[in-house]
Amino acid sequence: MSKILTVFGATGNQGGSVIATVLGHPKLSSEYKLRAVTRDPSKASGKALAEKGVEVVKADLLDKASVVKAVEGSHAVFGVTNSVFTTDWEIFSKDAEMTQGRNIADASKAAGVSLLIWSTIPHGTKTTNGKLSHLPHFDSKAEVGEYIREQNIPFTFLHAGFFMTNISNIPPGIQKSDAGNTLAWNLNPDTKIPMFDAAADTGKFVAGILLHQPELLGKDIYGATGWYTPTDVVNAIEEVSGTKTTYQQVPDKTFQGFFPEAMGEELMETFMMVRDYAYFGPGGDEILDMSLKVR
Repeated sequence: MSKILTVFGATGNQGGSVIATVLGHPKLSSEYKLRAVTRDPSKASGKALAEKGVEVVKADLLDKASVVKAVEGSHAVFGVTNSVFTTDWEIFSKDAEMTQGRNIADASKAAGVSLLIWSTIPHGTKTTNGKLSHLPHFDSKAEVGEYIREQNIPFTFLHAGFFMTNISNIPPGIQKSDAGNTLAWNLNPDTKIPMFDAAADTGKFVAGILLHQPELLGKDIYGATGWYTPTDVVNAIEEVSGTKTTYQQVPDKTFQGFFPEAMGEELMETFMMVRDYAYFGPGGDEILDMSLKVR
């Protein structure tokens, strides 16, 4: 009988990548029965998964009872949370995201799962010894990871790298003018960025984790395709678009001013985490090299 792999965020980039990869994998597709968790199975995205033979169940990450029910009978779980913002990126709720993550952890423990793959990122405050202390969307995920350890839940942590979608989604994005394109960040032109395509890469790393159990139990895997600089980014944009593209490094406070006031400091420090602490912190090169062998 196939084992159940329950996937949270099933209609999003990360969870969707896991489902697509497992469905298309010659070994994992026969070993695991997929269960997709979504808030509304009646939406087109949920129906599309059901048509592919995926079991689609309803749960709200802030409703613990529904999460527990969704995980019942699972052998393995892929857990990812939604960063909870109000409209316009105004207010991030660390408590809400931690509640989501702890509900997944508690449900996994109640079901006695053999593996919880937790999608996380580094603890910004601890990694920087308090120098960057306005990174709640980093710290919340990392603190859920600490909770998972405390609960003695079998785990592997997948630390997602710098999302490639940030290139266009983080204001001001790629600025276009008659003179060409400009990308303005507060990173040095040669800052190494661990780039991660969530929609394409998450499933590859999760598949590797599933295939390399139990040796990866209790381990940290870093999710990135490699290290790329802002110079690499603009060169790639220029090659694809055929339009002259340049990189402009701006001061931290100028970069902070690109965003709504409530989010400016956090997003500025996110990029400082990349520039000053190599995003993953000490030892990132070695762990990423190992992780790429798993993928």
